[in-house]
Amino acid sequence: MRNTEVLTAEAFAPFGDVIEINPSKPHFSINYGNTERFHDLAKVDVTNGGGRAGISIFRSKPLPMPIQIRLLERHPLSSQAFFPLSPHPYMIVVAPPGDLNEDAIRIFVAKVGQGVNYHAGTWHHFCLALEEESDFLVVDRIGVGPNCDEALLINSFEIGLSKKL
Repeated sequence: MRNTEVLTAEAFAPFGDVIEINPSKPHFSINYGNTERFHDLAKVDVTNGGGRAGISIFRSKPLPMPIQIRLLERHPLSSQAFFPLSPHPYMIVVAPPGDLNEDAIRIFVAKVGQGVNYHAGTWHHFCLALEEESDFLVVDRIGVGPNCDEALLINSFEIGLSKKL
């Protein structure tokens, strides 16, 4: 089994952006003082190869514990952002862009209110809902051309969590 990490912007930086309200990041008042805009939280990169931004909702079911990690995917032409719409934590399994390096795989647990934006080419597992079926708002590339590579792991592994988060 592998260890999980708490999701922080610093720890996740090699893979993408953490999308969350952070008062230390740029923010300002709009709408006559009735709204606080937390500005430019992720680098959305979807126009390569004539793509455009699309907004979707993914509904993910929790996998049985321990979770079996057998493959990762990447989107070489674009970033892919996920923001939870459900009040449940979820798990993120990632590896750096480039040739898949299984020794560099990291596992994060996101708390409620944290989203992620995978940079183009970042290896990641599909949505790993925990506790309950969960919805995610997804911003990614819509366009022609191959933009999803999958790789089976040579050394698959299990992730178990001992308690509800």
